[in-house]
Amino acid sequence: MPTKIEWADESWNPVTGCTKVDEGCRNCYAERMSKRLAGRYGYPADDPFRVTLHPERLDKPLHWKKPRRIFVNSMSDLFHPDVPDAFIDQVFAVMALASHHQFMILTKRPKNMMHYLEWEDYDPYETRVDMVNCRTSDFAHTFDEYITPEGWPLPNVWLGVSVHDQKSADERIPILLQTPAAKRFVSYEPALGAVDFTYLENGRSCGLTGWYITPDKTGGGEPDQHQGEKLDLVIMGGESGHGARPTHPDWARTVRDDCAAAGVPFLFKQWG
Repeated sequence: MPTKIEWADESWNPVTGCTKVDEGCRNCYAERMSKRLAGRYGYPADDPFRVTLHPERLDKPLHWKKPRRIFVNSMSDLFHPDVPDAFIDQVFAVMALASHHQFMILTKRPKNMMHYLEWEDYDPYETRVDMVNCRTSDFAHTFDEYITPEGWPLPNVWLGVSVHDQKSADERIPILLQTPAAKRFVSYEPALGAVDFTYLENGRSCGLTGWYITPDKTGGGEPDQHQGEKLDLVIMGGESGHGARPTHPDWARTVRDDCAAAGVPFLFKQWG
């Protein structure tokens, strides 16, 4: 459905429901919305925020002819442990077919995401074609093009992590940067504490340039520097709604300036 989220044109929720993992989840928008929808639109009446699969929604992007940017699971986390790999396979199969769209996936569980995406054997992809309800006559041909090494990770899929302070950034961004992806982004929302994207893991890595260091292997005493993957977009926003906690203006100014210096696009959504 159309969304008011600034960085997306549509939201697509083949999964709804989640469980809280950190302080950033305290005033979860998706949880509030699911309670309002309890007993309707596939939200369980007894526990509307329970992780629920909606296979009937899988083919929605195939019916959207106009290219658009789609937020995948605005009401859940695709890499929640209660979402089976077989269902994630179906989501990725649809995204492969709908190559005219861009898909944005956000998670607070980057280890699960990395584990899923670090496939080394391409044979299983062929069977995943059969797991999606085929809506077009050229479905299998289109998906076969994407199961070659040249087409994986999917070029139209952005992977991202949500962070709310330095600790969550230190834990999640380095894992994101190690995960196979065409594009990577961070949603720094709700911004509950300062985040230095240039000084992750106590200075061991920079998310905006891709530089990271490892212990010295030469015996010279100096750490080894490496150029790795970097972020392609940083989105930031203060917490909104009832009980919203404040965001300090200096946090936003610093991230804006650091992104500008590194040439990384920065989007500030709202103060709260």
